[in-house]
Amino acid sequence: MKFHQKVAVVTGGGTGVGRAVSLKLAGEGAHVVVNYSRSEREAAETVREIAQRGGSAVMIRANVAAEQEVENMFAEVERTYGTIHYLVNNASITEQIRMDDLEAVTDEIWDKLLAVNVKGMFYCAKAAAPFMKKNREGAILNVGSIAGVTGLGSSLPYAVSKAAVHGLTKSLAHALAPEIRVNSIAPGAISTRWWEGNEEKMRRLSGALPLGRISTPEDIAELICALLQQESLTGQVIIADNGQTL
Repeated sequence: MKFHQKVAVVTGGGTGVGRAVSLKLAGEGAHVVVNYSRSEREAAETVREIAQRGGSAVMIRANVAAEQEVENMFAEVERTYGTIHYLVNNASITEQIRMDDLEAVTDEIWDKLLAVNVKGMFYCAKAAAPFMKKNREGAILNVGSIAGVTGLGSSLPYAVSKAAVHGLTKSLAHALAPEIRVNSIAPGAISTRWWEGNEEKMRRLSGALPLGRISTPEDIAELICALLQQESLTGQVIIADNGQTL
C-alpha cells in the first residue's frame, strides 16, 4: 500500500473531491483525518465507509478560516496519530455571481471567500509544516481551479481566490523546501453537488469538451494521490480539465 501507516489530513473531507480523496488514501493504507465545518453527517458517513472497508479514519470539525480552530485540529491529530505526513487543502466555498455583475461583489463576499479559500489553506499548511519538517518528509496538495487560470468561474471573487491558491502553492514550495513538497491541481468542472439543479448545463458542457466528459471526484482523487507521491515535483499547478482550456 502506497500510503501505509502514513497520516493524511483532508480538509472538506466529507463531500465531493474531499470524500473521494479520503476514501482513496484510506484504501491505500493511510490514517485519514476527515475535516469538516458544516457537513457533519457526510463526514461521519465517509468515516463509516472507510471503517467498513477496513481502513482507519477520524473526523474533526474545524473552520479552516479560523486559525485557532485549525491549530486545535492539528493538536488533536497529534494526540490521535502522533504526526502528519500529508495535507490535502481541499476545503473551498464559492458564490454564484455573474462575472459582469460587479455591483453584487460585496466586501462580505470577498472576505468570506478569501478567508476560506486562501487564508484557510495557509493556516493548515502552517500548522502541518512543523510535523513534516520533523519527519523530514511530507507533501501538501492545494486544490485550485481552472477559474484561477482563465479568470472565469462561478464568480469573480472565486476565480481570484483560486489564482491566489496557485500563487500560494508556489510561495509555499519555496518556503518549505527541501523537506516538504507543495503542489496544486486546477480542475475543470467536476460532477459534484455544486452542479445540483444545473445538470442540463453540466451535460451541455461535457459534450463540448475535447474528451466529451467532465471529471468525477474519483478522477481528481487519483491525481491528488499520484501528486502526493511524486518526489520530483514541487511548486507546480497541474490542470485537469478534459481539454477545456486547450
